[in-house]
Amino acid sequence: MVEITTDTPRNRLRTALWGISSSARLQAALAAGTRPDGSYIEVLVQRCEVEPDFFVRDMLTWALTRHDPALTVKAVLPELRSSSPQARSQALHTLSKIGDPKTGDAITVDLLHDDDVEVARAAWRAAAGLVPQGGEALLAQELVSELGRGDRETQRSLSRAFAVLGAAVESVIEDAARSENDAVSAHAVATLAIMADPDEGFDAATAEAKRVVALRGAPTVQEQ
Repeated sequence: MVEITTDTPRNRLRTALWGISSSARLQAALAAGTRPDGSYIEVLVQRCEVEPDFFVRDMLTWALTRHDPALTVKAVLPELRSSSPQARSQALHTLSKIGDPKTGDAITVDLLHDDDVEVARAAWRAAAGLVPQGGEALLAQELVSELGRGDRETQRSLSRAFAVLGAAVESVIEDAARSENDAVSAHAVATLAIMADPDEGFDAATAEAKRVVALRGAPTVQEQ
Protein backbone atom coordinates (compact mmCIF):
# COMPACT_ATOMS: atom_id res chain seq x y z
CA MET A 1 0.00 0.00 0.00
CA VAL A 2 1.34 3.43 -0.98
CA GLU A 3 1.27 5.97 1.81
CA ILE A 4 0.07 9.40 0.71
CA THR A 5 1.54 12.25 2.69
CA THR A 6 0.17 15.76 2.87
CA ASP A 7 3.16 17.07 4.82
CA THR A 8 4.67 19.01 1.93
CA PRO A 9 6.38 22.42 2.04
CA ARG A 10 3.36 23.90 0.26
CA ASN A 11 0.92 22.53 2.81
CA ARG A 12 3.11 23.55 5.73
CA LEU A 13 3.18 27.09 4.35
CA ARG A 14 -0.58 27.08 3.99
CA THR A 15 -1.03 25.94 7.58
CA ALA A 16 1.34 28.64 8.85
CA LEU A 17 -0.24 31.43 6.81
CA TRP A 18 -3.72 30.57 8.03
CA GLY A 19 -2.60 30.52 11.65
CA ILE A 20 -3.96 32.79 14.38
CA SER A 21 -0.72 34.64 15.22
CA SER A 22 0.10 37.53 12.90
CA SER A 23 3.77 37.38 13.91
CA ALA A 24 3.89 33.69 12.99
CA ARG A 25 2.26 34.47 9.63
CA LEU A 26 4.84 37.21 9.08
CA GLN A 27 7.66 34.76 9.75
CA ALA A 28 6.08 32.19 7.42
CA ALA A 29 5.88 34.73 4.58
CA LEU A 30 9.48 35.78 5.26
CA ALA A 31 10.62 32.15 5.12
CA ALA A 32 8.72 31.60 1.85
CA GLY A 33 10.58 34.50 0.27
CA THR A 34 13.93 33.55 1.75
CA ARG A 35 13.71 30.02 0.36
CA PRO A 36 11.53 30.34 -2.78
CA ASP A 37 9.62 27.33 -4.04
CA GLY A 38 7.34 27.41 -7.06
CA SER A 39 4.68 25.53 -5.12
CA TYR A 40 4.40 28.48 -2.73
CA ILE A 41 3.16 30.98 -5.30
CA GLU A 42 -0.49 29.92 -5.37
CA VAL A 43 -0.66 29.81 -1.56
CA LEU A 44 0.89 33.27 -1.22
CA VAL A 45 -1.52 34.74 -3.77
CA GLN A 46 -4.51 33.16 -2.06
CA ARG A 47 -3.45 34.53 1.32
CA CYS A 48 -3.10 38.05 -0.11
CA GLU A 49 -6.87 38.12 -0.63
CA VAL A 50 -7.76 37.51 3.02
CA GLU A 51 -4.76 38.57 5.13
CA PRO A 52 -5.96 41.29 7.57
CA ASP A 53 -2.54 42.53 8.74
CA PHE A 54 -0.89 45.20 6.58
CA PHE A 55 2.66 44.14 7.46
CA VAL A 56 1.97 40.51 6.67
CA ARG A 57 0.41 41.50 3.33
CA ASP A 58 3.51 43.49 2.50
CA MET A 59 5.69 40.51 3.35
CA LEU A 60 3.49 38.29 1.18
CA THR A 61 4.15 40.61 -1.75
CA TRP A 62 7.87 40.60 -1.00
CA ALA A 63 7.84 36.81 -0.94
CA LEU A 64 6.09 36.71 -4.31
CA THR A 65 8.71 39.02 -5.83
CA ARG A 66 11.37 36.51 -4.79
CA HIS A 67 9.88 33.83 -7.02
CA ASP A 68 10.08 33.31 -10.78
CA PRO A 69 8.53 36.52 -12.21
CA ALA A 70 6.83 34.74 -15.11
CA LEU A 71 5.14 32.22 -12.83
CA THR A 72 4.22 34.88 -10.28
CA VAL A 73 2.71 37.24 -12.86
CA LYS A 74 0.69 34.37 -14.32
CA ALA A 75 -0.76 33.64 -10.88
CA VAL A 76 -1.36 37.28 -9.95
CA LEU A 77 -3.03 38.63 -13.09
CA PRO A 78 -6.37 36.81 -12.59
CA GLU A 79 -6.64 38.51 -9.18
CA LEU A 80 -7.16 41.85 -10.94
CA ARG A 81 -10.63 40.58 -11.88
CA SER A 82 -11.47 39.33 -8.40
CA SER A 83 -14.66 40.46 -6.67
CA SER A 84 -12.52 41.09 -3.59
CA PRO A 85 -11.14 44.65 -3.42
CA GLN A 86 -8.23 43.47 -1.27
CA ALA A 87 -7.29 40.84 -3.85
CA ARG A 88 -7.32 43.46 -6.59
CA SER A 89 -5.31 46.04 -4.66
CA GLN A 90 -2.74 43.52 -3.47
CA ALA A 91 -2.34 42.12 -6.97
CA LEU A 92 -1.70 45.62 -8.29
CA HIS A 93 0.81 46.24 -5.52
CA THR A 94 2.61 43.01 -6.36
CA LEU A 95 2.73 43.79 -10.08
CA SER A 96 4.16 47.22 -9.35
CA LYS A 97 6.91 45.63 -7.24
CA ILE A 98 7.75 43.06 -9.92
CA GLY A 99 7.94 45.89 -12.43
CA ASP A 100 7.39 43.95 -15.66
CA PRO A 101 6.40 46.56 -18.28
CA LYS A 102 4.39 43.95 -20.17
CA THR A 103 1.88 43.85 -17.32
CA GLY A 104 0.96 47.52 -17.76
CA ASP A 105 -1.81 46.66 -20.22
CA ALA A 106 -3.52 44.62 -17.50
CA ILE A 107 -4.24 47.81 -15.51
CA THR A 108 -7.60 48.64 -17.02
CA VAL A 109 -9.59 51.87 -16.99
CA ASP A 110 -12.00 50.20 -14.55
CA LEU A 111 -9.15 49.64 -12.10
CA LEU A 112 -7.95 53.24 -12.44
CA HIS A 113 -11.45 54.41 -11.50
CA ASP A 114 -12.30 51.59 -9.09
CA ASP A 115 -15.00 52.44 -6.54
CA ASP A 116 -12.74 51.08 -3.82
CA VAL A 117 -10.21 53.79 -3.06
CA GLU A 118 -7.46 51.36 -2.05
CA VAL A 119 -7.75 49.60 -5.39
CA ALA A 120 -7.72 52.89 -7.28
CA ARG A 121 -4.65 54.12 -5.39
CA ALA A 122 -2.79 50.88 -6.08
CA ALA A 123 -3.77 51.13 -9.75
CA TRP A 124 -2.47 54.70 -10.00
CA ARG A 125 0.89 53.74 -8.53
CA ALA A 126 1.23 50.63 -10.66
CA ALA A 127 0.15 52.34 -13.89
CA ALA A 128 2.55 55.25 -13.38
CA GLY A 129 5.43 52.85 -12.84
CA LEU A 130 4.60 50.50 -15.71
CA VAL A 131 3.41 52.90 -18.43
CA PRO A 132 5.42 52.51 -21.64
CA GLN A 133 7.55 55.43 -22.78
CA GLY A 134 5.39 57.80 -24.75
CA GLY A 135 2.19 56.75 -23.03
CA GLU A 136 2.46 59.14 -20.10
CA ALA A 137 0.19 61.86 -21.50
CA LEU A 138 -2.53 59.37 -22.42
CA LEU A 139 -2.46 57.91 -18.92
CA ALA A 140 -2.56 61.41 -17.42
CA GLN A 141 -5.67 62.22 -19.46
CA GLU A 142 -7.31 59.19 -17.88
CA LEU A 143 -6.17 60.00 -14.36
CA VAL A 144 -7.01 63.69 -14.39
CA SER A 145 -10.69 62.97 -13.74
CA GLU A 146 -9.64 61.59 -10.34
CA LEU A 147 -8.28 64.95 -9.17
CA GLY A 148 -10.10 66.15 -6.07
CA ARG A 149 -11.20 62.66 -5.08
CA GLY A 150 -11.04 61.41 -1.53
CA ASP A 151 -9.03 62.33 1.54
CA ARG A 152 -5.48 63.58 2.00
CA GLU A 153 -3.84 60.19 1.49
CA THR A 154 -5.85 59.51 -1.66
CA GLN A 155 -4.99 62.87 -3.16
CA ARG A 156 -1.34 62.53 -2.23
CA SER A 157 -1.22 59.13 -3.96
CA LEU A 158 -2.55 60.62 -7.17
CA SER A 159 -0.16 63.57 -7.01
CA ARG A 160 2.76 61.19 -6.57
CA ALA A 161 1.60 59.17 -9.56
CA PHE A 162 1.57 62.33 -11.69
CA ALA A 163 5.04 63.20 -10.37
CA VAL A 164 6.31 59.81 -11.52
CA LEU A 165 4.90 60.47 -14.99
CA GLY A 166 6.95 63.65 -15.11
CA ALA A 167 7.14 66.70 -17.31
CA ALA A 168 5.27 65.08 -20.19
CA VAL A 169 1.99 65.46 -18.29
CA GLU A 170 2.37 68.99 -16.91
CA SER A 171 0.08 70.53 -19.53
CA VAL A 172 -2.69 68.13 -18.54
CA ILE A 173 -2.40 69.19 -14.90
CA GLU A 174 -2.19 72.86 -15.85
CA ASP A 175 -5.50 72.55 -17.71
CA ALA A 176 -7.07 70.95 -14.63
CA ALA A 177 -5.72 73.77 -12.45
CA ARG A 178 -8.05 76.12 -14.33
CA SER A 179 -11.10 74.02 -13.49
CA GLU A 180 -14.12 75.78 -12.02
CA ASN A 181 -14.33 72.98 -9.47
CA ASP A 182 -12.33 74.29 -6.52
CA ALA A 183 -11.42 70.83 -5.20
CA VAL A 184 -10.09 69.76 -8.60
CA SER A 185 -8.28 73.03 -9.16
CA ALA A 186 -6.63 73.03 -5.72
CA HIS A 187 -5.50 69.43 -6.10
CA ALA A 188 -4.07 70.19 -9.54
CA VAL A 189 -2.19 73.25 -8.27
CA ALA A 190 -0.78 71.24 -5.37
CA THR A 191 0.24 68.48 -7.80
CA LEU A 192 2.13 70.97 -9.98
CA ALA A 193 3.97 72.19 -6.88
CA ILE A 194 4.95 68.64 -5.95
CA MET A 195 6.08 67.94 -9.52
CA ALA A 196 8.24 71.08 -9.49
CA ASP A 197 9.69 70.36 -6.05
CA PRO A 198 9.32 66.73 -4.88
CA ASP A 199 10.79 67.68 -1.50
CA GLU A 200 7.88 70.02 -0.76
CA GLY A 201 5.46 68.51 1.71
CA PHE A 202 2.04 67.62 0.33
CA ASP A 203 0.22 69.37 3.17
CA ALA A 204 2.11 72.62 2.57
CA ALA A 205 1.50 72.38 -1.17
CA THR A 206 -2.20 71.72 -0.63
CA ALA A 207 -2.60 74.61 1.81
CA GLU A 208 -0.92 77.01 -0.62
CA ALA A 209 -2.98 75.66 -3.52
CA LYS A 210 -6.23 76.21 -1.64
CA ARG A 211 -5.14 79.76 -0.84
CA VAL A 212 -4.37 80.44 -4.51
CA VAL A 213 -7.71 79.03 -5.64
CA ALA A 214 -9.59 81.01 -2.99
CA LEU A 215 -7.89 84.26 -4.03
CA ARG A 216 -8.68 83.57 -7.65
CA GLY A 217 -12.37 83.97 -6.92
CA ALA A 218 -12.01 86.93 -4.60
CA PRO A 219 -13.15 90.39 -5.77
CA THR A 220 -10.39 92.73 -6.80
CA VAL A 221 -9.93 96.14 -5.17
CA GLN A 222 -9.56 98.94 -7.68
CA GLU A 223 -7.02 101.63 -6.97
CA GLN A 224 -8.41 105.12 -6.48
